[in-house]
Amino acid sequence: MTETLAQWLNVIGILVCVLTIAAMLTWAERRLLALWQERYGPNRVGPFGLLQPLADVIKLMNKEDWIPPMADRPVFVIAPAMAMVTAMAAFVVVPITPRIGIVDRLDIGLLFFLAMTALTVYGVAVGGWASNSKYSLLGGVRSAAQMISYEVFMGLALMGVVILAGSFDLRQIVIAQQGLWYAVLQPVGMILFFVAGVAGIHRLPFDLPEAENELVAGFHTEYSSMKFGMFFVGEYVGMVLLASMVTVLYLGGWDGPLLPPILWFLLKMGSILVLLVLLRAALPRPRYDQLMAMGWKIMLPLSLLNLMATGGALLAIKGPLTS
Repeated sequence: MTETLAQWLNVIGILVCVLTIAAMLTWAERRLLALWQERYGPNRVGPFGLLQPLADVIKLMNKEDWIPPMADRPVFVIAPAMAMVTAMAAFVVVPITPRIGIVDRLDIGLLFFLAMTALTVYGVAVGGWASNSKYSLLGGVRSAAQMISYEVFMGLALMGVVILAGSFDLRQIVIAQQGLWYAVLQPVGMILFFVAGVAGIHRLPFDLPEAENELVAGFHTEYSSMKFGMFFVGEYVGMVLLASMVTVLYLGGWDGPLLPPILWFLLKMGSILVLLVLLRAALPRPRYDQLMAMGWKIMLPLSLLNLMATGGALLAIKGPLTS
């Protein structure tokens, strides 16, 4: 009974922490953008504006929850939850420290992560279709094409890590990096994975599914109140998930000297989150055809070359496997 209670507390604690980080990330993003663009960010609600996320939640909860008359009502209602829940479900396999993590050992942990991230497309695509709006539908179709395409390159980029670690278990991948992080051995793979992840969560500059100058607001044009909020909770949870996976797969996870493991994990994850915000401030949005061309003409060949180079180097060092 005590062990079961501890497991439930572990699950609830991690999910609450993820949602809290995602909420505070909305404040941190606006403050950082303001700093880089020489303007003020949230600074009125609470000290340094720290209560701004709470004010946003209260505002969204008090807005009218309107559903378009011609929308597919059941699907319209469930789509935002699909986008948020699938992103949160991927945290089941993320090892934060040797002692903190929802699933202790899972031989297919990396495959589970790829499966959950692939499912996030359904919430966005279905939400755009159920709205019965041409702008929402175009945003949903764009999101589906973009996320499915970049999932291919993400999976290929990760195969270099699997070859080096010899396992799909994320804990074993972290342990295999003790002494030398895979960011050193797999720099091309890390860049490909990061870019594919940014496109997968359709963050700027890859926010083509919600390009306001073309699609009003894209897949969530017809959404309001907390349904609108749930889509963006899913986006910010996706940012935290991407930063966590880059930390686990390429930056040694909790590995580091002097500081406690949890602090090393948070420092590495926080650095990636700051980089995600900086990309929003620094880069312009490409055209949709440019985005897809970059994926299929540049990222796909690079991911295949990285995979062949990793396999060839390992074969040259260790020699052919014998049964």
